[in-house]
Amino acid sequence: MSKLIHEQLSRSIIGAAMTVLNELKPGLDEKVYENALVLELQHRGHTIEQQRRFPVHYRGENVGTLVPDLIVDESVIADPKVVSTFNDAHLAQMTGYLAITGCRLALLLNFKFAKLEWKRVVA
Repeated sequence: MSKLIHEQLSRSIIGAAMTVLNELKPGLDEKVYENALVLELQHRGHTIEQQRRFPVHYRGENVGTLVPDLIVDESVIADPKVVSTFNDAHLAQMTGYLAITGCRLALLLNFKFAKLEWKRVVA
């Protein structure tokens, strides 16, 4: 059995997301959960980059900008969602984010229901 990438950090992020959901309850906008998650993670001693901009290049030319919701401790992308279920587009988006940011792990966090759902995406 192989060791999970950023296992302790993942547990802390997921725990923080559970705390946020338990306090705020489901039914709010993604941005509300994102902002609350920033506060909870900072309270737990983590460094957070919110909405950091990454240039995207193709053949040496800038073709756009990528803006992940949260990067925790310069290691893990955390992406709060309020969706019925994670789909292939969410997974593909995280794969792209990982490629551009150089991070190796992204966590999709779903705040839609009373019980937090999450998905690990590994580069």
